[in-house]
Amino acid sequence: MRNESCDIFCNVVDNYGDIGVCWRLARQLANEHGLAVRLWVDDLASFHRLCSEADVALERQLCRGVEVRRWPAAFPAVEPADLVIEAFACKLPPGYMAAMAARERKPVWLNLEYLSAEDWVEGCHKLPSPHPSLPLTKYFFFPGFTERTGGLLLERDLLARRDAFQSDGAAQHRYWHSLGVQERAAGELRVSLFGYENEAMEGLLQGWELGAQPVTCLLPEGRSLPQVAAFFGHSAGKAGDVWQRGNLRVHVLPFVEQERYDELLWACDVNFVRGEDSCVRAQWAAKPFIWQIYPQHDGVHLAKLEALRVRYVAGFPPETAQAVRYLWEAWNGGQGVAEAWQRFLVQIEVLTRRGEGWARKLAPNNLALNLLDFYRQNE
Repeated sequence: MRNESCDIFCNVVDNYGDIGVCWRLARQLANEHGLAVRLWVDDLASFHRLCSEADVALERQLCRGVEVRRWPAAFPAVEPADLVIEAFACKLPPGYMAAMAARERKPVWLNLEYLSAEDWVEGCHKLPSPHPSLPLTKYFFFPGFTERTGGLLLERDLLARRDAFQSDGAAQHRYWHSLGVQERAAGELRVSLFGYENEAMEGLLQGWELGAQPVTCLLPEGRSLPQVAAFFGHSAGKAGDVWQRGNLRVHVLPFVEQERYDELLWACDVNFVRGEDSCVRAQWAAKPFIWQIYPQHDGVHLAKLEALRVRYVAGFPPETAQAVRYLWEAWNGGQGVAEAWQRFLVQIEVLTRRGEGWARKLAPNNLALNLLDFYRQNE
């Protein structure tokens, strides 16, 4: 069998969202499925945050089984791969497309789209788009939550590793100790908070501060940090800071690599997540989660938020489904986040029980496997 090759092109738009998905997919195709993968990235500084051994000065390097290449304005002459993935509608270099067209056996060319739970995705998944002037056809490939979509990224051993961690008290103890987080107090809730800037932030923190239950908030460095620091009266914050007000304690964590972020999601009782990649990882963690979708000026993001919420709560008890709705809406530009949190808190045990079944339902629809099946049927 010939050695199959894949080029993934990533134009970094939102700091870590686009490159996070591309880096995860690249590793999975290379390490689980044996493809020779090149990941073309136009912002190696953002990539370095996800892969600490990456050297931002290098044009070409091998990182965890993936050849990482700088995507320069003057694109080099290279032999196109068998499978070409244009991530999130980035534009391939014209010279590269000409080289694709010149190949006797044309590459399979996919536009990997953004994740959505909306119904229309099923009708657009795998649609062809012939190039207007070159003998090439691009296909739209949509991740999603149903069998008529491309599914979700899931490494083959992820759920087994999650279960082993969540059933091993000693492993969890070592994990918290590695973060410098003390033993749990009686009734304490542990919450991870990864998000964008948010008008509801002060209300949520105040609700935790004044609530009856101790809350330890694990806050990775990022866009939420300035707001949380201001709540505690600080002009800025950094990894290692610990702040306390009332029943709320915040531990600021360093920005973590993808593998370590999974452990944080597994260890916490509730997870606030943002964007695409961390939202999917929270669902694999099988814990209650609150999604902050990337805000768009025309409000279309709210339809995507609602579409996932409706799928997620299908079959839930009515009071549980309502609690999810109120908190997701309040966290994404609505009102009354502290009250919504209290309603959500009452449903945490139900949501935790339901989370494992939801992850199990999604797991068979594997994006990497579906993508490879499509490629091999069309090469």
